[in-house]
Amino acid sequence: MKKWKVTIARDTAVRNLGLHGLHVAFRGLPGVEVVGFFDSRADDLETIMAVTKAKRHYRDYVEMLDTEKPDIVVLCSRHPNDHFAQIKEAAARGIHIYCEKPMTVSLKEADAIVALVEKTGIKFCMAHPCRYDAGFMQMKRMIEAGEIGKPLTIYGRGKSDHRGGGEDMMVLGTHIFDLQTWFFGEPTSVWAEVLSGDEAIKEGALCETVEPIGPTAGDDIFASFRFPNGVRGLFESRRGLVKGPQEERTRMGIAVIGTQGTLSLRFDDSADATLKQSNLRTPPDDNADFEEVKVADAHVIPGAEPLDFSLRGVQTPPASMFLWSNRYAAWDLIQSIEEDRQPLSNMHNARLALEMIYGIYTSQLSESLVRFPLKNHEHPLGK
Repeated sequence: MKKWKVTIARDTAVRNLGLHGLHVAFRGLPGVEVVGFFDSRADDLETIMAVTKAKRHYRDYVEMLDTEKPDIVVLCSRHPNDHFAQIKEAAARGIHIYCEKPMTVSLKEADAIVALVEKTGIKFCMAHPCRYDAGFMQMKRMIEAGEIGKPLTIYGRGKSDHRGGGEDMMVLGTHIFDLQTWFFGEPTSVWAEVLSGDEAIKEGALCETVEPIGPTAGDDIFASFRFPNGVRGLFESRRGLVKGPQEERTRMGIAVIGTQGTLSLRFDDSADATLKQSNLRTPPDDNADFEEVKVADAHVIPGAEPLDFSLRGVQTPPASMFLWSNRYAAWDLIQSIEEDRQPLSNMHNARLALEMIYGIYTSQLSESLVRFPLKNHEHPLGK
């Protein structure tokens, strides 16, 4: 069995709002050795090194890559503007990448990342955990098996907390858009309304954000996409609907409505989510009764150590889906290298999610239906 050398880049000197557990994604996988950990600080280093099981600590990212010569590097920053420089250094050395979302805020930069990855021949896996979650995997299988009839609409929404609107769309909406395209393919068009207060946003009217995520606008967003085979995709986010963590559990997620039923699954980083199904052939707001769906285990990795669930809520989010999905994504990346294929979650679908965000802003600013693929890759809101 090949031995895989993995390094981790997680700079705690840069404040990140949350931690999605990418730094423990490769822990316990067969044939994997975590040889290096980059953090410009050394605070609480003993705990971090124990959690990651990394052998050596580095204060310089490039020095770690040159010294360890890893097969794979994990990029943990939530800040999309951090990624391109780190990606370029890794790609230049032929190092494969597992990267936190969003990949970038610039569609032109996303184009450059795609070109760079294709030129160097490395594999790039995007941390969109829903693609590797057992519940969403089963949801996709059930739809493809016709268990809700002909799919009509996939409705997704963000958390709608204090970041509701543009920031919610960029930070969390990428998950929703990625699910929509994974289930139903690339969108052909979008019509959207983006409001600030009661007024439509205007070009150059930006809003402040909690995290540095690039140009952002609006506190109330509604968008309607058209997908192949007549499927409609809806996205909605409004600021201030959610006041606390308990309410978040009822907001973010997707529902897929078909001619013979509906499937619903919330995306929850505070607890384990539940896939539910209604077989009533009525609109979802007609008090349809939902029943819990038993989810099959989709995370069997031969030779892997048991997951350490003591990490939940300490160094990773409380929900076990992040431990499972990150590990499965890491394993998929390894398999994609060995099989010379794209990972299930890759740079192409990450770029597509960003293009959908650009499409939403373009639709509002032009007050028109916008068709994909976009011809203009400049940010609609400016720099």
